[in-house]
Amino acid sequence: MIRVAIIEDDPAMRELLSSAVSASDDMILTGRAENYAAASGMINAGGYDVLLCDLGLPDGNGADLIREEVLTGRDTDILVITIFANQSKVLDAVRAGARGYLLKDERIEDCMEAIRNIRSGGSPISPMIARQLLGEIKPDPAKPAVPMASPLSEREYEVLNLLARGFSNGECADILSVSAHTVGTHVKNIYRKLEVNSRAEALFEASSQGLLARK
Repeated sequence: MIRVAIIEDDPAMRELLSSAVSASDDMILTGRAENYAAASGMINAGGYDVLLCDLGLPDGNGADLIREEVLTGRDTDILVITIFANQSKVLDAVRAGARGYLLKDERIEDCMEAIRNIRSGGSPISPMIARQLLGEIKPDPAKPAVPMASPLSEREYEVLNLLARGFSNGECADILSVSAHTVGTHVKNIYRKLEVNSRAEALFEASSQGLLARK
């Protein structure tokens, strides 16, 4: 059972997320907070596996709450669900410790699946966020040329660029005609070589190193 806590100032969105979590057979809602002050107290209490965190709170910055959670040292997966898609907000949240980043216009079913994904080791990120941060990625999944300075193998480079376009591990496996296990191994190697711990961090680091194929 995945224990979920929610930080969300919008009453309608908070209720939507809460109801969806409570209706899921594999999740349980352990806490809700509508502002920074209440969220800080909830973080001190703990007792959850996944923290859904909005960034725009009336009395503070959600990224600071993410830092508070990280400082506890708990094995919490932090998933941002927000309206903010600008680069500075995304980078701040990821650097603070967020392992996933979704926009509020995602379907509620996709948000629930993202909770499962992040708890199983994934790093869900809205395709719009990936495109906004990393530029226009080539729409053709044909093999891009590996940069000369790339620390990645040819296959790892292919997987990285598919991840940057928003494909899941399973979808990458279908496109490349390999098993999902093989893609998972490539993803682990990418994380190790780029010295990161999540998909979002991998994309940011790859972007800074010029490892992503562009138009």
